[in-house]
Amino acid sequence: MRKNVLGLALVATLALGSTGCVKKMILNGQIRSTRIGAGAADTIGDYEVARGAAAGGVLQFEGMHRLAPDNEDALFMLLRGWAGWGYAFAQDDYEVATLAGDEATAEYHKKRAKLAFDRSISYGLELIGKRDEGFTNAKKNADTLKAWLQEHFDEKEDAETLFWLGSAWLARVNILKDEPEYVADLFVGVAILERSRDIDPELMAWGATSTLAAYHARAAMAELDEAKKLLDLALEKTQRKSLAILVNYAKYACMKSDQALYEKVLNEVLSTEDPDPNLRLQNTIAKRRAKRALHKSAMEDCGFEAPAPAKPAAAAPGGDAPAIAAK
Repeated sequence: MRKNVLGLALVATLALGSTGCVKKMILNGQIRSTRIGAGAADTIGDYEVARGAAAGGVLQFEGMHRLAPDNEDALFMLLRGWAGWGYAFAQDDYEVATLAGDEATAEYHKKRAKLAFDRSISYGLELIGKRDEGFTNAKKNADTLKAWLQEHFDEKEDAETLFWLGSAWLARVNILKDEPEYVADLFVGVAILERSRDIDPELMAWGATSTLAAYHARAAMAELDEAKKLLDLALEKTQRKSLAILVNYAKYACMKSDQALYEKVLNEVLSTEDPDPNLRLQNTIAKRRAKRALHKSAMEDCGFEAPAPAKPAAAAPGGDAPAIAAK
């Protein structure tokens, strides 16, 4: 009898353990599948639909991360999700409020964007820490960081992690450019993005190259020749289908005080219709930024005069327009 009881207890224990393993496998499979399918969002051209989906996505993965804290796919999706939310939506709201001169609203959205980038970077550092825990020591200077990145990150999947981490890092510095403690660590985001580009330059439509070009065009005394070189390369490789590259080209033109180039590339963004279905969301965001960049106050920030409004066409000689002939 005692042996039977012990046997039943053992079977029950094994069954419970097996059930736990199965649940973990199902959860991990669900997370992995969601990561694979997440690229479908890039084909959505409706900005408001994308906004709602992005908000729901980060909340979903926050829950999945709590259920599977060691799952690297969940960490990656949180890194990417919060970086994307911060750039595409919170920062966009900040720029809209800034352009409108609404300081209180702009400050509110600036804090939202910072919180998104903070969270993205936190998850990104946790993720790369699973490969090696030496990041804190490595980021003492650019040379030690570059050496550490080269030693520990060389697989194609690493490029994606480094791209989003580096992008979030630079975006946070950009929105906090008046705070020296963040600006001092600008080199960290640059080194991370450079490593991503070295591993897989084509990722995100040459996104690392374009972002690094914007970094090199950060000021009139920055590395503008390098910025142009990178922008020309990215435009050639993408056949001008990634409109975000053209928006970054406008930043270069601003720093070069070249108003004609500035207006040319921004108007190209606005006039181009759906050049690549896989870049619809990126291009929708680029169009929003291009339209704002042609606003009077944005052009004045570059030292440009806003273009004069188009004059109505002159009336044809002879007075009234001819009547349409009846059929």
